[in-house]
Amino acid sequence: MKIGVPKEIKRQEYRVAVTPDGVGELRSHGHEVYVEQGAGSGCSIGDTLYEDCGAVILASHEEVFARADMIYKVKEPLPEECGLLRQGQILFSFLHLAADPGLTEVLLEKGVSAIAFETIQLEDGHLPLLVPMSEIAGRLSVQEGAKYLEKGFGGRGILLGGIPGLPRGNVVIIGGGTVGMNAATIAVGMGARVTIMDIDKARLQFLDNRFGPSADTLYATKGNIRRCIETADLVIGAVLIPGATAPTIIRRQDLKSMREGTVIVDVAVDQGGCVETSHPTYHDDPVFLVDGIAHYCVANMPGVVPITSTWGLANATLPYALKIAGLGMEGAMMDSSIARGINVHQGHITHPALALSLGLPCRKIP
Repeated sequence: MKIGVPKEIKRQEYRVAVTPDGVGELRSHGHEVYVEQGAGSGCSIGDTLYEDCGAVILASHEEVFARADMIYKVKEPLPEECGLLRQGQILFSFLHLAADPGLTEVLLEKGVSAIAFETIQLEDGHLPLLVPMSEIAGRLSVQEGAKYLEKGFGGRGILLGGIPGLPRGNVVIIGGGTVGMNAATIAVGMGARVTIMDIDKARLQFLDNRFGPSADTLYATKGNIRRCIETADLVIGAVLIPGATAPTIIRRQDLKSMREGTVIVDVAVDQGGCVETSHPTYHDDPVFLVDGIAHYCVANMPGVVPITSTWGLANATLPYALKIAGLGMEGAMMDSSIARGINVHQGHITHPALALSLGLPCRKIP
């Protein structure tokens, strides 16, 4: 198969979908790999490293899209890329279509087969391609939240770890999955007071065993959430329904009960956000204020640490890229994990949660 790796054009997106080692693996299985010039520059991978592993370097986005049977990239295609897609082409990337009805419509019209990293799912519910980026986003959420708690950024002026004789900062994490667990790891390590909330009793038991007395676990009822955010210094929104729009767990009216300068990091913003007042931001202007509450809503958080995130993502996605390229779209559908990852195919939505979120019909994968 002919595989195209374009340079990411999303604002402040420095990752690339495949490493030189990944190119070598794809080439060893008989596939042709076309990499756009400078695609790896944001994470210190030069063109010659790709060429040494067998990639063909192309000068433009247009050439990569025109030659490739499969587009293998990190982020969803932007409007200027959508016109380059064609019927029957495979798109393998993060998509987050539930939060982007316009892109969904374009992919349906184009007849593209779109496989989303974030919805490839194993039988046990594990999301293997989302995990490494969720680990990074979770850890970054506390790192960034701690920074924007500084008074100069509009925060309360709280040091999360405190000092002897003074109280520590209060971190509330809503959602105990991969993002939430990694956020808790960093918050506990910084010495903060940490509360992790979830609706899954078994998950709360796991987190309680993992963190012991270093973190409190609490069932995520509306009342508990409201009471916890009233005294929080940093709130991490870490909820996820695979393929669907994130549920709204903090409403505009809830902000009025929070202390001025509290920081919310809405990690779920790429799926529409779990805070009513959230909207996507970028790394060069990541925070905005609503009712005195700082909102950090960067939709591609791992993009700011591209060396770590490129290798983490590429290591996870490569086995699936090899399977899709080796079997072709029809053959890859027979793999149940990949089938769950297919959001759009031949002009139809094929992911039930996406269809439900957008109020559109769903066609079952054969």
